Amino acid sequence: MIARRFALLVIAVVFGFTPTLTAAQDSIPRRYSAAQFYQTTTYKLPRGASLAIAPDGRSVLASSDRSGTFNAYALPLDGGTARALTDSATNATYADSWFPDGKRLLYTADTGGNELSHVFVREADGQVRDLTPGEKVKAIVAGWSGDRRSLWVLTNARDESSFDLYAVDPETYARRMIYRNPGMGLLAVSPDGRWVALVKQTSNADSDIYLADLVSGGAPKLITDHEGNVSHTPFAFTPDSKALIYATDAHGEFIQAWRHDIEGGADEVVVAADWDVSDLGFSRSGRYRYVTLNADGRTTLDVIDTRTGRAVTMRGLPAGNVEDVRFDEEERRMLLAVSSDTSPTDIYVVDLAGGAATRLTRALNPEIRESDLVEAKPVRFRAPDGVEIPALVYRPKGASEGRKVPALVWIHGGPGIGGQSRRGYLPLLQHLVNHGYAVLAVNNRGSDGYGKTFLALDDRRHGEDDLDDVVAAADWLRRQPWVEPRAIAVAGGSYGGYLATAAMAFRPTAFQAGISAYGPTNWLRTLTDVPAWWGSERQSIYAEMGDPATDAERLRRTSPYFHAGSIRRPMLILQGAKDPRVLKTESDAMVAALKANAVPVEYVVFSDEGHGFRRRENRIAASEAYLGFLGRFLANNPH
Repeated sequence: MIARRFALLVIAVVFGFTPTLTAAQDSIPRRYSAAQFYQTTTYKLPRGASLAIAPDGRSVLASSDRSGTFNAYALPLDGGTARALTDSATNATYADSWFPDGKRLLYTADTGGNELSHVFVREADGQVRDLTPGEKVKAIVAGWSGDRRSLWVLTNARDESSFDLYAVDPETYARRMIYRNPGMGLLAVSPDGRWVALVKQTSNADSDIYLADLVSGGAPKLITDHEGNVSHTPFAFTPDSKALIYATDAHGEFIQAWRHDIEGGADEVVVAADWDVSDLGFSRSGRYRYVTLNADGRTTLDVIDTRTGRAVTMRGLPAGNVEDVRFDEEERRMLLAVSSDTSPTDIYVVDLAGGAATRLTRALNPEIRESDLVEAKPVRFRAPDGVEIPALVYRPKGASEGRKVPALVWIHGGPGIGGQSRRGYLPLLQHLVNHGYAVLAVNNRGSDGYGKTFLALDDRRHGEDDLDDVVAAADWLRRQPWVEPRAIAVAGGSYGGYLATAAMAFRPTAFQAGISAYGPTNWLRTLTDVPAWWGSERQSIYAEMGDPATDAERLRRTSPYFHAGSIRRPMLILQGAKDPRVLKTESDAMVAALKANAVPVEYVVFSDEGHGFRRRENRIAASEAYLGFLGRFLANNPH
């Protein structure tokens, strides 16, 4: 089973623990196929430093998979039909910015999911130019100068492990290096083009910010001198280029926003809350400032008018998860990307003077009745050592003590910063819930968003303490009177796929079945072959996970591949053939080991995918593979 057409081979699913449902029962939803769930349309706004609204004010630049593959589109602000600006049928293509002339656009695309993205210009006549050619080159659009006379691009053309900063002339496309990166993460450029903010990452819990002066030169200057583990990350320079706003957890459990005055060197708090500040940014002149918080897996938004200090009251927005915030050049309008558990991301435009929001897109498949979908509910449970573990539970409609349902523990990717089960529309999970499976999306220790102590609890303990959290999640499900306790599986993608496989190997009776999507199984291989373009992040990964040169014994002990003989119950493994992180050979070896041990294993390989599945037909096939596998091995519960 190695073709992306695997969905065509999936047989009808028999649910041993799901009763017959009828449309007459109001509490029971209509059933939908994976294709229907994925026939929603995904929309993404360009990066924060982009020109997202066209200079003529008529359209919004966005990325969308409405064709089945991500491409760039112009969304009319009057609500008309979206216009495709790129037409790739194979490589995911993401819109980055309009040019100031409004006739050209920037976009990025890699090849077959290899993550080596290049920066392209689409000319007014439709011709395409690669601004960052090279076989092993990865490039990123860093934004525009404040006067819009220079385009900034990051590329590792000189050194695969380090991204240098280039200024590109928007008329001639002539490129010149303006900062040679000494090997740190370059994360922000001041609007006047004088300063760059760099991050030196020591571990997932410890980092410093340096400022480099592009005018006077000299070595980067440390501005976050500290002791112990403290995280610092730039948010943005102020529009006048006089200060840097940065994130830090130096002053408590949660990330706060602080301001560093470049000339005087003074630092002061800007925003502090009982949750992490996840982002902070400004409109072009700085009249408006926005702040987002990661509040228990949901992103909340506040916008203030800095002239008056008053909050902008927004009307007409759904209660949901704010994913992106962008302003137009004239500071009259604001773009928002908003999603919820039952509705994919839609784009809204907000009139900043009055606060009225207008919806530009409708992403949910019109064949799906939103009331049939399920909202996630935050829950908490205790791990064996007493640590409180947050999670989100999706309870199928109609599930009750008299109508018990099978269940799945879902584990997010990661580990560390950026790894968290969050609110929002997840077609894979909604498809499973719609077909009668409960899902508990666990935020095991080491997850982002719950304080720096919780984030660090799994360091050098991966596959051990965090695995106990996953097993405790299954125990929580078994205590729910509406869950069938003999039918609980575990699944996840990337690092979540690793933990799912680890659960099958190291807790062989805890789950009836397991699913791993592009999950590492041999840490010695995975960590040795970290892609070169990860650069300065390599040491951070080693600090958290372990260095294969010095920590080989523990990494071998926690790698499921070396303990495949302990796995007793069925597994489904999904893999992208072009994955640069978890190589296909690693999954091949795991599957061979399971087959040699006579363990039922199903293997789905997508020939045109990398780390994560981007093409719609592949996501549909993967979702059907999940459902078919669970129907065969979980609901029937042969063990």
